Amino acid sequence: MTTDAPAAPVRLLIVDDDPLVRAGLTLMLGGADDIDIVGEGADGSEAAALVDRLRPDVVLMDIRMPVMDGLSATELLRGRPDAPEIIVLTTFHADEQVLRAIRAGAAGFVLKDTPPAQIVESVRRVAAGDPVLSPAVTRQLMARAAGGGRDDKADRAERARERVALLADREREVAVAVGQGRSNAEIAATLYLSVATVKTQVSRILAKFGFNNRVQIALLVHDAGLLDDESGSSPP
Repeated sequence: MTTDAPAAPVRLLIVDDDPLVRAGLTLMLGGADDIDIVGEGADGSEAAALVDRLRPDVVLMDIRMPVMDGLSATELLRGRPDAPEIIVLTTFHADEQVLRAIRAGAAGFVLKDTPPAQIVESVRRVAAGDPVLSPAVTRQLMARAAGGGRDDKADRAERARERVALLADREREVAVAVGQGRSNAEIAATLYLSVATVKTQVSRILAKFGFNNRVQIALLVHDAGLLDDESGSSPP
């Protein structure tokens, strides 16, 4: 009889200019057996070198830092091959900076006043390939992204519909479910698929459009009007 080997701990890098915040995050996250804090950085300008040296799986990145902010650092890191997943730290629920971070490839965000257990779970989820944006927050971000004049919205909707038309039927169903904020397990249960199949479908969608994360899929199906039907089971 054989047993599966225990999964390796999630390698986590913390980047925040406030030493007290770093100390608090290290204290709360360091107590988790499955999370290994491999290093700390005080500014976004340090992130690239730290990632090269420490090879973290996940970076917990503050948005506002003095020399290089977390947004620029996120864009820099996510543009590289074998980029780590990034969770941005913010004090706002859905400001434009968070939206920029998501579009740059961040896997999600957590508020600085989030309870410790939820921050730990967020790191675990991102390392496992799941988003850390609740459906409510995703809707706020999509509403912010949908700003602009009527012509802008019409152009964005037309482009989104053209891209969605490239999806196979099953990919479209998965994309809509992602847009509804569902986890891989929830999508699998709803569409009668295995979790592994859902992950494969999500990966195909990401690769097809050159996306970095699930929220970009959610923005696409939102712009295409596919979330107007809450069931998401049929085309608009």
